[in-house]
Amino acid sequence: MNRRQFLTYLTGLSALLIGRIAFGQQEPAPAIEKIHRSEAEWRALLTPEQFRVMRHEGTEARFSSPLTQKTEAGEYRCAGCDLTLFTSEMKYDSKTGWPSFFTVIPGRVETRRDFALLFPRTEYHCARCGGHHGHLFHDGPRPTKLRYCNNGIALRFVAAG
Repeated sequence: MNRRQFLTYLTGLSALLIGRIAFGQQEPAPAIEKIHRSEAEWRALLTPEQFRVMRHEGTEARFSSPLTQKTEAGEYRCAGCDLTLFTSEMKYDSKTGWPSFFTVIPGRVETRRDFALLFPRTEYHCARCGGHHGHLFHDGPRPTKLRYCNNGIALRFVAAG
């Protein structure tokens, strides 16, 4: 087994374990304390584009985020409250134009049905601040077959180390 095969194996194994936790086969994640801010406070904290996406469920333009191409090790945190939602091991290139992840850190996002385009989709938000991040699709890679399609502007990348 070469290094690439070994790393691929470890990534798949960790995703499987994280997926087991995320789907209730382990102990539930600890509850996240919610952050509540006024619209004026959010406007002061976020850029106008972040505010549009995160507080009014907007979508950034495809291929507009530099995070789409980021491949270095690190964490992807909510731009609204700094809660770590994803790690670089969870990221993959979906070729959709938005940063995509095949799983999430358990308990860090909440979902709800979205009918904005007339057909149902699963929208997800930061569990702490409620900021809109994107939509969840069932067309991702193994082992989860999920794609968390995230607005890059809603994330802040923190390099490992």
